[in-house]
Amino acid sequence: VQLQASGGGLVQAGSSLSVSCAASGRIFPDAAVAWFRQAPGKEREFVAGIRWGGGRLYYADAAKGRFTISRDSAKNTVYLQMNNLRPEDTAVYFCATRVRWTTSYSRPSEYKDWGPGTEVTVSS
Repeated sequence: VQLQASGGGLVQAGSSLSVSCAASGRIFPDAAVAWFRQAPGKEREFVAGIRWGGGRLYYADAAKGRFTISRDSAKNTVYLQMNNLRPEDTAVYFCATRVRWTTSYSRPSEYKDWGPGTEVTVSS
């Protein structure tokens, strides 16, 4: 599966931004699709994930209440709506997928396919 993230940009703190991840190729019903982010000098961290078939959603604590992950199965696309953005949300955002869901869904090493990332910068 090839992934392409888009929608990043420069916004002010408190603003909203939506990024999307379009997949080419089949996403299997039990697949996991997730958003990760990596800030300069920091490790890549889990943001949100979705179990493709059932649509169950998972969030990192930093994302709960502000970010929403969703999918459009017909378009093979996953979205991340980010509200009330903070300077600490500044990072490159990546989408990733694996064929089968795993309870270790928050670990980057569990994912096989990655998109090139889209940069989000939040100014204070």
